Amino acid sequence: MESHGQADLREGLGNNGAPEAGTWHPRARRVPSPNQDARPAGMRPSLLVIHGISLPPGEFGGPWIDALFTNRLDPTAHPYFREIAHLRVSAHLLIDRRGHLTQYVPFERRAWHAGRSRFGAHEGCNDFSIGIELEGTDEVPYTDEQYGCLAEVTRWLMARYPDIVPERIVGHSDIAPGRKTDPGPAFDWVRYRALLENGT
Repeated sequence: MESHGQADLREGLGNNGAPEAGTWHPRARRVPSPNQDARPAGMRPSLLVIHGISLPPGEFGGPWIDALFTNRLDPTAHPYFREIAHLRVSAHLLIDRRGHLTQYVPFERRAWHAGRSRFGAHEGCNDFSIGIELEGTDEVPYTDEQYGCLAEVTRWLMARYPDIVPERIVGHSDIAPGRKTDPGPAFDWVRYRALLENGT
């Protein structure tokens, strides 16, 4: 029997499983993820969560992040993949090491990126957040291209979702302390916020 969540997801998808409606960043490569559903009624994005990801851990490039977010990760391709191939996760956006942008989920819909999480008094941050993955690790500095793209995308999102203000831009570690550490100490928050403020 089809669950309510499955029916809700299908209503927002075309025959090929790709979302038919919703907001997509105009510069993003689109790789629609099935790992999404509707936000609670009346809920609009009001929080931006920055993550870090690399697959396999510590390695950059390759198709593996796309594969994870579209449920096509081959568990035999790397020993680590056996541990995560069963996961059903996604983010709205990925910024790779070259500053290239990929979008998996329309911004009006709920991506599955935050897991067990809390911001202030509110639990379940997926309900009201946009998740951006940076290709990287906690220890390796992020690239100039990533900072530039992230700042540009953040300004674009803030113009469309005015509830996202600088005080509501956080790391995954901020909303899931003790469980998550990304984007890690390698992420330069001062630099990022200066880029946001200066617009360059």
